Amino acid sequence: MPLDQFEHTIGYTFKNKELLKNALTHTSYANERNISSNEKLEFLGDAILEFVISEYLYNNYFFLKEGEMTKVRASVVCEESLYKVALKLNFSDFLYLGKSEIANRGKGRIAILADSVEAVIAAMYLDSNLETVKNFILSNLKEAVNISSKSVGMKDYKTVLQEKLQLHGEVLIQYEIVKEVGPDHDKTFTAQVKCNGKVLAKGNGKSKKNAEMEAARIAMLAMQ
Repeated sequence: MPLDQFEHTIGYTFKNKELLKNALTHTSYANERNISSNEKLEFLGDAILEFVISEYLYNNYFFLKEGEMTKVRASVVCEESLYKVALKLNFSDFLYLGKSEIANRGKGRIAILADSVEAVIAAMYLDSNLETVKNFILSNLKEAVNISSKSVGMKDYKTVLQEKLQLHGEVLIQYEIVKEVGPDHDKTFTAQVKCNGKVLAKGNGKSKKNAEMEAARIAMLAMQ
């Protein structure tokens, strides 16, 4: 398919089209034509991805410990996570694969698709700047970071919030479920957290506990 369709899908137009083509060129295709593959771009893209996710965690998830941030980053900067991005953006329709790889259904291989996302990240960076590629990465992986952070740091949200609120003395902290929507088997709860009667934040979750944790997380973010 034409590369301009791919550019439309990812929301970025390359100035250097050859750079984009290189990012989508698998080793099998490159070997058949004696051209460069996307392997070096994958190397650079992996480093850029790790930096962007690390910076995002550092700036937005201050309540996570260093070890917890490492776990969240590992769960996001991984083959499975990047594979989901590739599926969402239809990368398989634009990859350049060799005949042998096509015969082996390479367009559906998790490793090939995940690697191509890293290569495109590097190509976008080289074609533009860090801010542009940062927007692309976070628009596609921010939700994965949020989901992973909840499972890793859930035990800390309410504790850290309590420590912050009680830094200068005792206060009354209360959590209340203020709304429930959906059928019994698929309810969504809304909780609010209050400090000395003042509502600090509300959060949603698929259980009352998760809703309270989310309210605590949002309250902490608001206190930054």
